[in-house]
Amino acid sequence: MVAAQNIGHADASDQKQWTLMWREDGGLMPSRAVPDAALLAADSWLVDDGRVRGLDHHRRRFVAGCVEASGDSPARIESFWRDAIAALPRTERWFPRVELAGPEPARLFLRIRPAPPRTANVTVCLTEEFDPRSHPRRKGPDLPLLAHLRERAAARGAQELMLTTPSGLVLEGTTASVLWWEDDVLCLPPPGLPLLAGVTSALIQDRAAELGVRTEHRNRTVQELDGREVWLVNAVHGIRPVTAWLGRPLRAGPALRAASWQTWLDSAADPLVSTNGVHR
Repeated sequence: MVAAQNIGHADASDQKQWTLMWREDGGLMPSRAVPDAALLAADSWLVDDGRVRGLDHHRRRFVAGCVEASGDSPARIESFWRDAIAALPRTERWFPRVELAGPEPARLFLRIRPAPPRTANVTVCLTEEFDPRSHPRRKGPDLPLLAHLRERAAARGAQELMLTTPSGLVLEGTTASVLWWEDDVLCLPPPGLPLLAGVTSALIQDRAAELGVRTEHRNRTVQELDGREVWLVNAVHGIRPVTAWLGRPLRAGPALRAASWQTWLDSAADPLVSTNGVHR
């Protein structure tokens, strides 16, 4: 594992990406990247000068995804996780991804990537198609499909595409959870729908509870978001208000609350901690 840590920390300034494969008897070692089509489970988050938001949420989501996908031991996944966190660069902006990839035997990887440029708002593409994912509650298996949908949205001038149920209910974006405001109520889709458990969304809901802001799960069609303040939220960009809808005649509501919540979220990151509890 020492060699892997040296690779990660030494390369933190050259803004290229590299992949490490994990073995129980040897820790993390340099490896070729696996194709996204081989992913059984994955998770990613923003590391900004050694600080991360909601890292424990990401850990729990990844461990659960790996156990579901492969029946692996949670203790084994946790051991990999500790080695992966120790190998992360502590300077500059990165968007690492932990991966469980097949075919059998499934192996664990850490892919260290520079973070993409951050954007403060988002244009969303709307289509008549409904959610095509096969594993909506587990990040990883559908990443190639979602990347294809984003490419289609980008060809139309949007950064995101909205996923909906066959009946037209709002689910989420291809890389982001969806929240919106109805008067003073912060709303989001009901958890019974096929949704990925969003870490940034969970942090926002916790903050709302601290502030006494009412939150509710509500079924809404895309048309019912007309004129409302809508946010797409994820780890790398934080909170992005929707400033334009493409594909249907929807109005983007004014982003009256986004700025103050963005300021709070920017301050909510914690330092990465090594396995012995010491800040690094």
